[in-house]
Amino acid sequence: MESEEEEVKRESVSSSNISSIGYEGESETLEIEFHNGGVYQYFNVPKRVYDGLMSADSHGRFFIRNIKGTYTYKKV
Repeated sequence: MESEEEEVKRESVSSSNISSIGYEGESETLEIEFHNGGVYQYFNVPKRVYDGLMSADSHGRFFIRNIKGTYTYKKV
């Protein structure tokens, strides 16, 4: 793999602060696009965390409680 940037396909979600969410299972990369336009990749995120995020009643609340501050990330 030459490029460090993973191309992650995101799907739109209904959330007050998150626009779309994607996940690349092989690299365990979670990608989140926020309504403010920022796109962030979170690394070494287990699939169960992604599944929990996608099935949560509040994507934003799940993100704050389980992802933010827990996983290494970068803005893309």
